[in-house]
Amino acid sequence: MINSFPSIKRRPKPGLSPESNDQAQAQPVSFELKRNGKYYAWLFLGPSLLLLSIFVFYPMLRTFYLSLFLTNSFGEPTVFVGLQNYIHLLRTKSYLASLQATGLYVVGVTVFTLIGGLLLAAVANQKVRGIEFFRTIFTSTMGVSVSVSAIFWLFMFNPSIGILNKVALWLHLPAINWLTEPHWAMVAVIMTSVWMHLGFTFLIFFGALQSVPKTLYDAADVAGTNRRYQFLHITLPMISPTLFFVAVITLISAFKSFGLIDLMTAGGPTNATNLLVYRIYQDAFVDGNYALASTESIVLAVIIAAITVVQFKLLAKRVNY
Repeated sequence: MINSFPSIKRRPKPGLSPESNDQAQAQPVSFELKRNGKYYAWLFLGPSLLLLSIFVFYPMLRTFYLSLFLTNSFGEPTVFVGLQNYIHLLRTKSYLASLQATGLYVVGVTVFTLIGGLLLAAVANQKVRGIEFFRTIFTSTMGVSVSVSAIFWLFMFNPSIGILNKVALWLHLPAINWLTEPHWAMVAVIMTSVWMHLGFTFLIFFGALQSVPKTLYDAADVAGTNRRYQFLHITLPMISPTLFFVAVITLISAFKSFGLIDLMTAGGPTNATNLLVYRIYQDAFVDGNYALASTESIVLAVIIAAITVVQFKLLAKRVNY
């Protein structure tokens, strides 16, 4: 069926060349497309920006605002003190001890998680009969919650019926009070946290190893190189983007550890495992000192941001894409 409506053509403007008339006719159309594009962008981004504003941006600004005041037991600001909360916090010995404990915990969890996940992925990447069973076992910790992990390892660390002390007695070694001695309590929570992170880390590393071209190893075998040389000069450079990603994610996750500390040690013994996040919880919701807790939150955010920037500056240069 022939359309009965005549096509509407714009009359060329006098005094303009044909090219200028074409540009003038196309300009309103492109402007309309840009306007529609902005409309749809705000339509799709609007809900996410609204949620981020309510649950992320506003709490951050409110926390920084409260860190500049003294607050009452209801969290309402009373007296403006400026940066005095920060100065007082950085001079408090207990806070510096928590900062030191957090640094030790973060370094231990990050290093051992990366090494353990990479070793497990390298083992699972071998073509051995029945390796699929071990791949399933290695990823099993991903489905275990923090509370279940804490209960499981509390049984393991029990001084009288725990499996670890049973093995130590069988080897004629002295029993260890894992959760009542400051040094061993930190070792215990690091071990538990590493065990919880291994499943995710192994899965990411295993996927990276699977994507390394086999032709590189074939060429290395022809050249007569050993496995150690291939791992250092082929495997690590090829999976360096994944290694960098896992390092950043694991470090940030270690800084935010709370549930494991709360269920296993409650910051003890003698504040040996009183990490920064757990200290913030105690100051805010146990002692009611919201100004101090807000100050600690801002300091923790600055520390995480600074370390992440350092990671990007130092490690990103070693990443091969």
